[in-house]
Amino acid sequence: MIPNIPVSLKELRLLLKTGEGSSLEFKRSTGELKEGLQTACAFLNGNGGMVIFGVRPDGRPEGQQVVESTLRDITQAFARFEPPVDIPVSRLAVGAGRDAIILRVAGVSDSIPFTFDGRAYERVGNTTRKMSQGKYEKLLLERAHSKRRWENQPAVEITLKDIDREEVFRIVDIARSVGRLVGPVGRSLPDVLGRLGVYKGGHILRAAVVLFARSFLPDYPQCELRMARFRGADKAEFMDQRQIRGPAFKLLEEAELFCQRHFPMPARIVPDQMRRVEIPLIPPDAMREILVNAFIHRDYSIAGGAVSLAIFDDRVEIWSAGTFPTGITPEMLMREHPSVQRNPIIADVFFRAGLIERWGRGTNRVGEMCRAAGIKPPEFAEIGGAALVTFRVPVGTTDQRDLKPESQPETRPESQPESMSRRVLRLLQTGSLSKAELSGHLSQKVISGQLNKVIRALLIKGLIEYTIPDKPNSRLQKYRITTSGARELQVKEVSA
Repeated sequence: MIPNIPVSLKELRLLLKTGEGSSLEFKRSTGELKEGLQTACAFLNGNGGMVIFGVRPDGRPEGQQVVESTLRDITQAFARFEPPVDIPVSRLAVGAGRDAIILRVAGVSDSIPFTFDGRAYERVGNTTRKMSQGKYEKLLLERAHSKRRWENQPAVEITLKDIDREEVFRIVDIARSVGRLVGPVGRSLPDVLGRLGVYKGGHILRAAVVLFARSFLPDYPQCELRMARFRGADKAEFMDQRQIRGPAFKLLEEAELFCQRHFPMPARIVPDQMRRVEIPLIPPDAMREILVNAFIHRDYSIAGGAVSLAIFDDRVEIWSAGTFPTGITPEMLMREHPSVQRNPIIADVFFRAGLIERWGRGTNRVGEMCRAAGIKPPEFAEIGGAALVTFRVPVGTTDQRDLKPESQPETRPESQPESMSRRVLRLLQTGSLSKAELSGHLSQKVISGQLNKVIRALLIKGLIEYTIPDKPNSRLQKYRITTSGARELQVKEVSA
């Protein structure tokens, strides 16, 4: 139990007679400020307590001279707590122009564990000690599933009409196809959202807005993706730039399309097979893993924040609002580290869609993929309150115009979509398939924006058709090849 703040010298003397204990610590002056705040950190990680400066070792109050700089030093030292804290500071005159300084620290917080100067502390009896790494990691995991987070608060201004039903069932179909959503789902949107953990007590959660909102209101400017291709190694000149607001899965698809447009596909001839083999500049799965991490681990409470993708001649940068989750440092990400999720509800839906695992090895696998591809593993850093991941690449390789003729990708803009068109037509020759099934056969973990464009183009040309033409947006919708499509495919196969 935290003692009440004494409001008179008499009350202070009575409190001091109880002696130091699990919720009370004495310091002779703010010359011991660092040690006093370590104890405050321990109180934050426990049931709270009080730190009193200006008390002799024998428990007598002698106070200290308190000037403006004294209080300024205390408040500045509070910035060394993580997460940020708000600890009330009181002064009590003890005579001879001297004051005792009292810090009353609240405990039992959803933000536990707290650190001071990068270390966590705990209180055992009347002693403050460093918290063990094992206990600290356990508390981190508990905090990740705390009761009050930005993502699990009701989005009071959002109704079911604001949720993109087609997007919800698209992700549900993917989750079922990869075996991460079993059992009946039903057609009721509230029931399905509840099954995904984004609808509770009759309220749509903010996580649902991030994942499935149909359109984004001014209250959610953080659901944004910023992309740019710069000429050279600085930001002096844009070659291409885009800013998009939308649900997270569609933003991920847009980011991957942007990478496809601006990454070359260097190729070589395989002698035994006599064909060109295209090797992406950065392994697509590695890039996708980092992009997914940016969407699921970013701090959505920063209203002006976003995920940013910047492509330069010599590197690719992925920025996300907010630092890495508390307890995770940039240096830890290329070795074994605990899995700490800032947004576990959002992360769970990405898991169900087959885009992440739950073992905290994502960044380790990225490093392995990069080494296998012959490039350096990405670099991780925190800059200005944001998390930054940087892929280093040979100078000039991100600019297709710099490639030698023998390794230059096909320059016809329609070449890649045309290749996918042929693959889609081939797949539909075997029978009707849904968009999710087509995506799976194409080895896509998520239905890509490119596949959506190809399907629309094939429908417009009359090469494929809906199996349920009266309900084009039905979640049971599939596609089949038409006679014209079969004829077109035959011509393409012959000409190839």
